[in-house]
Amino acid sequence: MGTAVKQRTSDQALAIAQAILAGFDRHYALFRYNAQQAKSRYEAADWHAIRQLARERIAFYDERVREAVARIEDVFGATDLAAGNWAQVKRHFVALLAEHRQPELAETFFNSVCAKLLHRTYFHNDFIFVRPAVATDYLDGDPPSYRAYYPAALGLTRTLHRMIVDLGLACPFVDIDRDLGLVTAAMREFAPEDAAPATDCQLNVLRTLFYRNKGAYLIGRYVADGEVTPFAIPILQDGRGRLYLDTLLHGAERIETLFNFSRAYFMVDMEVPSAYVRFLKTLMPTKPESELYTMLGLHKQGKTAFYRDMLAHLKHSHDRFVIAPGIKGLVMGVFTLPSFPYVFKIIKDKRHKDVSREFIQKQYQLVKFHDRVGRMADTWEYSDVPFPKARFDPALLEELRATAPSIIEEDADTLVIKHLYIERRMIPLNMYLEGCTDAEREHALIEYGDAIKQMVAADIFPGDMLYKNFGVTRQARVVFYDYDEVAYVTDCVFRRIPEPRTPEEEMASEPWYRVGPHDVFPEEFGTFLLGDPRVRRIFEQHHGDLLDAAFWQRKQAHVRAGRFDDVFPYPESVRFRNRYDQAESAPSGGSARPAPDAAAPESNARA
Repeated sequence: MGTAVKQRTSDQALAIAQAILAGFDRHYALFRYNAQQAKSRYEAADWHAIRQLARERIAFYDERVREAVARIEDVFGATDLAAGNWAQVKRHFVALLAEHRQPELAETFFNSVCAKLLHRTYFHNDFIFVRPAVATDYLDGDPPSYRAYYPAALGLTRTLHRMIVDLGLACPFVDIDRDLGLVTAAMREFAPEDAAPATDCQLNVLRTLFYRNKGAYLIGRYVADGEVTPFAIPILQDGRGRLYLDTLLHGAERIETLFNFSRAYFMVDMEVPSAYVRFLKTLMPTKPESELYTMLGLHKQGKTAFYRDMLAHLKHSHDRFVIAPGIKGLVMGVFTLPSFPYVFKIIKDKRHKDVSREFIQKQYQLVKFHDRVGRMADTWEYSDVPFPKARFDPALLEELRATAPSIIEEDADTLVIKHLYIERRMIPLNMYLEGCTDAEREHALIEYGDAIKQMVAADIFPGDMLYKNFGVTRQARVVFYDYDEVAYVTDCVFRRIPEPRTPEEEMASEPWYRVGPHDVFPEEFGTFLLGDPRVRRIFEQHHGDLLDAAFWQRKQAHVRAGRFDDVFPYPESVRFRNRYDQAESAPSGGSARPAPDAAAPESNARA
């Protein structure tokens, strides 16, 4: 190749790399603007606008990828792209990231664009970022991602006061001295007043707040003698637009609950997201980076991190993918790798329900865009995923070939699955109930009913309420994960079964009354849920109202009226309102917000 041709090829490769980076920079600027708007909407108590921001942001990434692909095809042409030297494009792109503040996200954006332009035979590290090329270990912003405070110099209460002032919130507080006194008292559990401060004693808090629904969360850590205690402070508003600190959550388990995969993503303004993730890892060491990036609203980066984790796990394990335990689904096939805590779900070609593949994908999208209220599992959606064929159990291979031949391609060594969903593995509730103790059974059934009620508060009717469609997490929470019959509560018609008019009607095997396409008869739930007397007793004691159409009609009316029940990502018992002097007027948890009611952080609404 002549020198002039080589230079033209290099120039074109550089121009393509610059075009891709420009597309990413536009995406991330909009991403940050979205989080900045969340702060102003929170200060204005515009909760519906916050939900709308969260919903819109999910679509940002794909829109920017499409724009970048269209620009490259328009400027460089499909023929030139096919013949281009993509290894050079990647090298130029890496060079452009030398001083970039979001290099890992830019690399993922590069991969997404390449996936639209190139055949998957190009999908290896010479052409895309199978492995990261730019390290983010010590990358941080200016100013740094977190602030440091030293209680030994000012005292704990004054330090906390400065920390709150530095947040720059535009709303007044109800009684900041009262709240800081409660935070200080709660912190004494891990920072005793009579103990001499360690030389390294400090409070580190992330510079920007985490916004979700009606809550703003301050995330930080207390450091003493090298020990790290994670903490979070939810900041809420009362009905008059005044702020108050609702509680102090501390310990990794409490913080992990805020970042659980079944909750809505946070909106956070981050110049250097890798610095935020690095900080969060010190609070939750067992939480994978993939889930942290996802909960920060960077779900594409979460997918990239997960895929790298999976490739690493496959290299260092030798067990086989198998059919997941439990009752087989009518529309979805599920398999798992026992040594890896996730399940892989595919849409079957041969379904035992009259629903299309497009409809099922739409249902998963509905849940992705909706507030999952801590009760619906989030999923990562992938296309054209190659697996080592030797790692598949023969029974699973046979099952895939029989039930989903259109979405698999295989050669001697590789099985490619064209479309699948991946989510955290849970114990199916029906299996859990078969082997648990009496106390565990009662807890699980209370959780099950609470899960349904909290979904209803978010305007979600699960449709198929069988126990097999719910899972039990490591924290013993019950979470819903089968979405093919999900509907909005407001679209359903909840009815009582009419009284039979004749003995013949009473004995009939088919309904003698008209049943519309959206009709739901809650009293029928007991037929398939309460066959076990032990289950029936517990269910009727705690959640018997779920069998009454009046309960559903009442909740439906609340949703239509814009009134939403409050759902907290922490127990009611830890809220400071329970410690207020009885003479004080404590903020209420009501969601309709008549003054002086409190606005709960996880109140939910259909966007």
